[in-house]
Amino acid sequence: MKWTDTREIAIALDEAHPKVDPRYLNYVDLRVWVESLAKFADDPARCGEKILEAIQLAWIEERE
Repeated sequence: MKWTDTREIAIALDEAHPKVDPRYLNYVDLRVWVESLAKFADDPARCGEKILEAIQLAWIEERE
């Protein structure tokens, strides 16, 4: 997975952290969790606030 695979990342995060409400997750923790996903392989320098926001929104949508 790359940073731009927001839907795929959201699904993986939802499976890894089912009890977490993504609406209240800060970007620092979100970034750490994404980078720790087994299938994630991308340059950490390519991540920014807009990407983290897109991942968070995709995760929220997964829960609906």
